[in-house]
Amino acid sequence: MRYFWALILTLMMNACISTGNKPLVIGHRGAMGYETENSIASVQKALDLGVDMIEIDVFRIKSGEIAVFHDETVDELTNGGGRIEEYNAFDLRQLILEGRHRIPLLQDVLKTIKAQVPLNIELKGAGTSDRVNFITDYYIREMGWTADQFLISSFNWDELREFRRIDPEARIAVLTDGDPLEALEVARELGAEAINPHAGSLTPENTAAMKEAGFRVYAWTVNDRARFDALAEMGVDGVFTDYPDRMQ
Repeated sequence: MRYFWALILTLMMNACISTGNKPLVIGHRGAMGYETENSIASVQKALDLGVDMIEIDVFRIKSGEIAVFHDETVDELTNGGGRIEEYNAFDLRQLILEGRHRIPLLQDVLKTIKAQVPLNIELKGAGTSDRVNFITDYYIREMGWTADQFLISSFNWDELREFRRIDPEARIAVLTDGDPLEALEVARELGAEAINPHAGSLTPENTAAMKEAGFRVYAWTVNDRARFDALAEMGVDGVFTDYPDRMQ
C-alpha cells in the first residue's frame, strides 16, 4: 500500500511539472488548419479550441486602415489581384476569400476576440506601427483590453524600432527565420520580451542561451505533437500552430 501511494504521489508531481512546462498554444493566423487564414472564422475557431493566444498578420492599406492579411498580394487567396497595400477599404471589402469569407480589419478581429485571450499582431507591411498603436491604445483605454494582451512582432526590425519609438512600453517580439542567436542584439536594443524563431532552428543550446539572456521563446510553426513535446522539453515558452487542438 505504501508503494501504491508513493507511485500516485510521483505521478501527480510529474503531472504538475509537465503542466508547468507546457508552452503556450498560439493560434497561427487564427486556426488556419481549419478555416481560411486570418479570417474572422479562423479567429473564432481558435477561440473555440481554447488557445492561449492568437496571432494575426497586418498591412496598412491605401486608405489608411489596418487589414488582416498575410500575403503582399491578394492573388492567391481571393478572387482579386494586386498588392493589398494598394487597396482602399471599400474595394477591399469586395474581395472574397476562400470559404466565402471577407478580409477583416484589425478592429473586426478585436471585436471578435473581446479581450478573451492575448493577441500577437505581426506587422507585415511598412508604415503599420503608428496606426496599429493608435487602434490598440484605443482598445486598451475604451474597450476593456489591457496593455499586456498585445504582443507586437515583425521580421521587419526597423518597423519594430518605429513601434518602440511610438510606444516605449509595448510588448515586442523579434521574428527571425535564421540563426535565432543573431536576433539577440536587436532584441536587447528594443527591450523586447521575446524572440520568435522558426521551430526548425531551435536546439537545447540556443534556446537556453535566449532564455538565459532574459527572453521568452515563441516558436513557429508546429503542427506535430511530438515536435511540440520536444520543444516543451527544451523550455520553449510558446508555440504557433495551425491546429491548436492537437497541442492540448
